[in-house]
Amino acid sequence: MNFHKADEFTRRELMIKMAKSAFGISLAPMFGNSVASAADFVPNRPRAAKSVIFLMMAGGMSHLDTWDVKPGNATVMGKTKAIDTTAAGIQISENLPKSAKQLQHMVLMNGMSTTQGAHEQGQYLLERSYTMRGTIVHPAMGSWVMRLAGKRNNNIPGFVSISGDPNLVNGGFMGAKFAGVPIGDPNAGLQDSIKPGSISEDDFTKRLKLADALNKQFHTVVSSSAIRDHEGLYSDALRIMHSEDLKAFDLTKEPTEIKEFYGPSRFAQGCLLARRLVEHGVRFIQVTHGGWDTHYDNFTTVPARCKDLDDGFSALLADLHRRGMLEETLVVVATEFGRTPEIVSEHEDGRDHYPKAFSCVLAGGGIKGGRTYGKTDASGSKVVENLTTPQDFNATIAHSLGLPVEQVVISPSGRPFTVADKGKAITSLFA
Repeated sequence: MNFHKADEFTRRELMIKMAKSAFGISLAPMFGNSVASAADFVPNRPRAAKSVIFLMMAGGMSHLDTWDVKPGNATVMGKTKAIDTTAAGIQISENLPKSAKQLQHMVLMNGMSTTQGAHEQGQYLLERSYTMRGTIVHPAMGSWVMRLAGKRNNNIPGFVSISGDPNLVNGGFMGAKFAGVPIGDPNAGLQDSIKPGSISEDDFTKRLKLADALNKQFHTVVSSSAIRDHEGLYSDALRIMHSEDLKAFDLTKEPTEIKEFYGPSRFAQGCLLARRLVEHGVRFIQVTHGGWDTHYDNFTTVPARCKDLDDGFSALLADLHRRGMLEETLVVVATEFGRTPEIVSEHEDGRDHYPKAFSCVLAGGGIKGGRTYGKTDASGSKVVENLTTPQDFNATIAHSLGLPVEQVVISPSGRPFTVADKGKAITSLFA
């Protein structure tokens, strides 16, 4: 274990503690908080990605009806047909025709496998690299990215979650300042970020001064890291309100033809918002698309879900590529597990949970596209080549960003953690 890299008790914090003991003062304002500075962050690989767009397919996306087709095996494929792609020799589902035309940018991770077959536990492991424990909440992947790489733009949040569950993007033991900022409807922008027109600037300033005085009085009585974290978020919110970068959250600034290019669904517009946020220096954006839990009527539900995914994902890749941003932006499509090769006829041709084998996708961010990594057998029921765990997957995301995958962070309880637990980055995926 590389404990000398543990950053919970650094030389900087040692100086702060010594100053408090010897002089009764804190040097914290001089040194800043424990969020890494992007100016100080040096990626550990050349041409590292600068941002991640993580498209979360919540509910367990069927690998057989999307990325890992088995042509000729009607028993497992049911009504789903395979189509050719822009990558020679690779086929995917007919449910993703636009994505098929962008496959030159992608690696299909068809060897994914997990130990978690329930939604909450599966999403937790995928999002955080650790299994759920009753004694601790582990940080989300975006929180790790913020901790290790820092913000690219100090005027706006570095970690944003669109249309997702805020509980899945919290900072865990790292605290609220590392949590994802939640946005429900991408067309609504960043809520409560504009001063009400009925309040004058002078009145607003007076209210802020009063609130600040009350906060300082409260802190003399109650001292808590959680309270200090929220005080920092309060300051961040005020800075955002007065920043030109607030327009990054406003989709009305986009030309009509671009909005139509992405498609009308909430998910597709979330992909467009994600592109805008990357342009303004947001480090990690998660866009969630639910409804993949197809125990019933799989062959009606999956095409409908895929329509939204196909529109938004394909447009995002094409748009990033056209703007010269794809090489520095890693785009991820991920889900907590797959669906059974067996089709349950008594459930109107549904598919049940299947953690043993499923698919995810990586594109951009230095990835060498137009290929697959990992392979399942002829029925899609077992990984037979290059099995990849959620921890390996997250280590690969971290590697794309040039993060120190082995760096240890010590939790408040004194336990060591790394960004991807014991996962190993798949470096062969990169050009």
